[in-house]
Amino acid sequence: MTPNIELVRDYLTGLQDRICAAIEAADGQARFAEDLWTRGPDGAGVPGGGGRTRVMREGAVFEQAGVGFSDVSGSHLPPSATAARPELAGASWRAVGVSLVFHPRNPYLPTTHANVRHFQAYRNGEIVAWWFGGGFDLTPFYPFDEDIVHWHTVARDLCAPFGPRRYAEHKRWCDEYFFLRHRNETRGVGGLFFDDLHEDFDRDFAYLRAVGDGFLDAYLPIVERRKNTPYGEREREFQLYRRGRYVEFNLVYDRGTLFGLQSGGRTESILMSLPPRVRWQYGYQPEPGSPEARLNEYLVARDWV
Repeated sequence: MTPNIELVRDYLTGLQDRICAAIEAADGQARFAEDLWTRGPDGAGVPGGGGRTRVMREGAVFEQAGVGFSDVSGSHLPPSATAARPELAGASWRAVGVSLVFHPRNPYLPTTHANVRHFQAYRNGEIVAWWFGGGFDLTPFYPFDEDIVHWHTVARDLCAPFGPRRYAEHKRWCDEYFFLRHRNETRGVGGLFFDDLHEDFDRDFAYLRAVGDGFLDAYLPIVERRKNTPYGEREREFQLYRRGRYVEFNLVYDRGTLFGLQSGGRTESILMSLPPRVRWQYGYQPEPGSPEARLNEYLVARDWV
């Protein structure tokens, strides 16, 4: 099948709707506020597209949750993209995607991120390149093995129809991508990550849908288990400190953030992934043997299922 970006767009807008409805139900108090935006034409007059950013704040469960849909385009790719694909220098492009980050209030409930996207590049109106990318990952502060095993079991099972190596390959890619080299630690306990998937449009689009649809199956049971866990100031302060690692990764390494900012994207929507509250502390070391020190055991890649 010829790559059909409108088909992907329709799926993604529906996915955003379904995820927002499910997270509102899980929170039980707050609602998403929607911000519709447009991106003006670039210097060559190519329309920039737009999107709808939805943010929930100060909920019973989620201190902040953002789910953004974007459909953006341009006359040429930014350096962050052409560095990896120099043959696309000067090509026009269009990208559609849904990206989300949830920052729960309770430190025992992990932060999570998911993204599914489709990209096309053009010369003289013809598609010269296309691919899918995406994945989801989990960032606990106080890890529970049963939560992590559940998360990876969902990931493994949704990958199964796409070949025996799909889960292992995309799980490893996630571990390698979400790695803070300057800290020598993973951002969390991983999940799935993939990019530049362009073998067969129908099959690759089916995988994108499996990942997008699988996110709620992976995350909502963890929300129900942990959202009412009692916690105190100590756990809250540790959560705020560890959120700093999330900021460091997104601003230093994340390719989506770099692409968005370098391509003249909408800053508010790009940076909605950042936590509403965070702290840094010079030279912090958790007390040996403490629950906080236990997290270090989980910030290395390992097999969970």
